[in-house]
Amino acid sequence: MSYTGEVQAGGPGDTRETTDLVITKASVGEIDNNVYLLRCRTTGEQLLIDAAAEPRTLLDLVGDGGLATVFTTHRHWDHHRALAEVVAATGARSLVGREDAPGVPVSDVLVDDGDTVRVGAVSLTAIHLVGHSPGSTALLYRDPKGHPHLFTGDSLFPGGIGNTEKDPARFASLLHDVETKIFDRLTDDTWVYPGHGKDTTLGAERPSLPQWRDRGW
Repeated sequence: MSYTGEVQAGGPGDTRETTDLVITKASVGEIDNNVYLLRCRTTGEQLLIDAAAEPRTLLDLVGDGGLATVFTTHRHWDHHRALAEVVAATGARSLVGREDAPGVPVSDVLVDDGDTVRVGAVSLTAIHLVGHSPGSTALLYRDPKGHPHLFTGDSLFPGGIGNTEKDPARFASLLHDVETKIFDRLTDDTWVYPGHGKDTTLGAERPSLPQWRDRGW
């Protein structure tokens, strides 16, 4: 069956294979946090995006292949509740955006805008998106033989940018970063993997940018 990205807590994950990377999406916890396990097809090395909840479920997802890295998209509690246990069980390094490190229980490597994050032979690029939190960071994988893949945490969803709690300055900051660092740089076939809910593409969301700006959230 083809990948849909439609998962729910307690249910099976959904896996897609790209040229060099295998991406498995699953949902954990009572508010359906998405987690993503990335496996390099050349080396077998694995990276987990957001150890959100249910450490046993996450360790089962990792399996016998080991876990080299956990990347936390931002500091909000629901995205790192299982981080300490997963790191302790696997010995994985914990990566997080520099500005959000004080709010994350384990932060071995601080990540800045434009940094390279590796999983085996595959390179991903960190994109700092300020607004949902000070250090929110997306990860971009440019498939050399396919479309880009963008893991956005809670900064971009189908239908809008992430919650900025009705703060005009935070909203303006996040919308600016999403427009200039994502929509202005990436193609419409870029696949977006958010921190909750269904996936989307930049092409599906791009026509709504003026509406998001006008409504202010």
